[in-house]
Amino acid sequence: MSAGSPVAQALAQAQAAGLPRIDAQLLLLHALGRKPHDRAWLIAHDTDVLPPDAQARWQAVLSRRLGGEPLAYITGQKAFYGLDLQVDARVLDPRADTETLVDWALEVLPAAPQRVLDLGTGSGAVALALQHQRVNWEVHAVDRSQQALAVAQANAHRLALPVHFTQSDWLSRVEGRFHAIVSNPPYVAEGDPHLDALRHEPAMALSSGTDGLDAIRAIIANAPQHLHAGGWLLLEHGFDQAQAVCALLTRAEFSHVESRRDLAGINRCSGGCFSPA
Repeated sequence: MSAGSPVAQALAQAQAAGLPRIDAQLLLLHALGRKPHDRAWLIAHDTDVLPPDAQARWQAVLSRRLGGEPLAYITGQKAFYGLDLQVDARVLDPRADTETLVDWALEVLPAAPQRVLDLGTGSGAVALALQHQRVNWEVHAVDRSQQALAVAQANAHRLALPVHFTQSDWLSRVEGRFHAIVSNPPYVAEGDPHLDALRHEPAMALSSGTDGLDAIRAIIANAPQHLHAGGWLLLEHGFDQAQAVCALLTRAEFSHVESRRDLAGINRCSGGCFSPA
């Protein structure tokens, strides 16, 4: 790309290289030092020539994106459930499909004070969304990665949301019982070819055993010790794992077991109500 490209030309060349229009727009806004909500500015200034410093930043971020790095890592931010989160390579890039998990928890739990746990919180996306929607809930979040917790805690501090954070390998250091446990655990099978496209994201947050279900099995096995009777366990999983996860839940004394679809209509989350005999 030649120096001093007009805005419209820069966007057109990025799209010709294979980037979706929205990605190209957000990248260019980042290179220009403008807010991600400022897309109308690009339309109004489509003939403006990029200043040399912005041109250099644009070429750098475009190269990173075309190399497969998530947009969120390049811009350092991601919108999730109405919150602007700061993210980097220490945590998974939050996906819009995970909002299904938040919707489900808000649906099954009363608005009255509840004690809720987010397992494997990463950037804090799910825990922070729940706390933002229900200010009277006591929301806890755990992750075994201290680096991930640092990202989540920074988000909580910046957003002034009082989520409680604990470093723990799943439930090993968690105390007390909860009205709901929610989790977006690693669920990709080791050796899955999709992992190559996710190479910029932390591997420990992606894959879990030969069938991808090791973390989910551990959570389901230990969740009953940390749930009130009538409490809910809600789990995100892979596109083809709903049947297996529902079977695991049914065998572990959970009732009302069902799956919920994501934005693409795929069964993305499964869960149930803890109903001990």
